[in-house]
Amino acid sequence: MKIIATNIGEKREINWKGKTVSTGIFKFPVKTPIYLDIEDVRGDTICNRDHHGGVLQAIYGYSLTHYAFFKPSYPDLDWRLGMFGENLTIDVLDETKIHQGDTFKVGEAILEATVPRNPCYKLGIRFNDMQIVKQFWNTTMCGVYFKVIQTGFVKAGDELIQIKSCPEKLTIADLYVAKRLEKGI
Repeated sequence: MKIIATNIGEKREINWKGKTVSTGIFKFPVKTPIYLDIEDVRGDTICNRDHHGGVLQAIYGYSLTHYAFFKPSYPDLDWRLGMFGENLTIDVLDETKIHQGDTFKVGEAILEATVPRNPCYKLGIRFNDMQIVKQFWNTTMCGVYFKVIQTGFVKAGDELIQIKSCPEKLTIADLYVAKRLEKGI
């Protein structure tokens, strides 16, 4: 698995249903290495710490292969890497094969897969269409949140190399489907 892009975002104020909402979902690729810290990517904006960032959701990875699934539904969007709010765009990241606890070396950092990403309305804001939230829920292309075991710099071109496997634990996709069922979606 290869890092295709490292993405960070700045805080944006968006008018949502007559209210001003702060979001950091507008992430874009950067040319310099990014620093994966214990609770987030240094220099990246996280506006809602109840649902993003923190030890268990410090880094969000998303597969470039998933972009092809969603692109036909949104042909008028300016498609750029980081569209899903991910810090790491990875060439092939398969949630059906990554188990909670699987550990990876990437650049100077070591990451542990923790939980799937549950989409919220801010993904709809990013896509300018709330349908994306339902579409996202109805797949297992949720991406993977990672805990940072060892901090360090990561750059595009670095390999994500698995160093520990936990096949006895649920996959990220299994956790995602269970959450979807719990929510009745």
